[in-house]
Amino acid sequence: MFWQQIFNGLTVGSTYSLIALGYTLIFGVLRIINMAHGQIFIFGSLVGLGLAVNSGMPIWVAFPVSIIVSSVLGLGLEFTALRPLRKKNVPHLASLISTIGFAILIEELTHIFFGADSRPVPAVGTTVIHLGTVQMRAADLIIIGISLCLMIVLHYWIQRTKMGKALRATAENIETAGILGINTNAVIIMTVVIASGLGGIAGMLIGIAYSALIPTMGLTLGFKGLAALILGGVGSIPGAMVCGVIIGMSEVLAVAYGDSSYRDAVAFCMIIIILLIRPQGLFGRKA
Repeated sequence: MFWQQIFNGLTVGSTYSLIALGYTLIFGVLRIINMAHGQIFIFGSLVGLGLAVNSGMPIWVAFPVSIIVSSVLGLGLEFTALRPLRKKNVPHLASLISTIGFAILIEELTHIFFGADSRPVPAVGTTVIHLGTVQMRAADLIIIGISLCLMIVLHYWIQRTKMGKALRATAENIETAGILGINTNAVIIMTVVIASGLGGIAGMLIGIAYSALIPTMGLTLGFKGLAALILGGVGSIPGAMVCGVIIGMSEVLAVAYGDSSYRDAVAFCMIIIILLIRPQGLFGRKA
């Protein structure tokens, strides 16, 4: 029973890690928390799911559609809610409020186009593999595998490639990076697109995990990713990866051995504790 719940938590937590990575990338470069992240990737996921279901195409077709739609919405956020304020050199709080406004807009559009009812996701990977007492669906292994591969590729890209180094330089100091010849606007656009695209993938994986997507779940999932961001240390990519899994496992164990009504409270209790004990997060460094 215990190891089964650990495996279930790993499945859910890997999707939280992808969501948290989106927050981490944008915060690392722009020093703001994108409060519209959850609404953006849920909208993109619902568009991809609707296209796949209505056209009769395989569910895997929904992934590139979700990535494209989420990335386009991310670009819309950058050009309408972030860049105009950044040019005026306003405080970061103004940008934060701007992302909240964008989130409300996307949520209303989601209700208009998709309503409030849950949308079933076609079953994939229904084969069950037994490893001792642990039952593993093929779908769960696919979710974990995709999430792990994306994390590894992203980490390698940031650490080893030229564009990744430009991103790290921009995150360190955007003015200095510009003086050194780095096109910081291009780096910011690339960051927003990658972060939103990762969210689109996470949304589809969550739909496969739960066999449904709910138009209103963007806010809750966004908060879970935000919890992983704070728990791991704001701006820490390894912290986002690891703590997303930790939160997923903690939630599943809380439901299995406690009360299901506490599921959403687990992440926020962990935030309170870590802020009291280690404000910089598990993987963060003191300023």
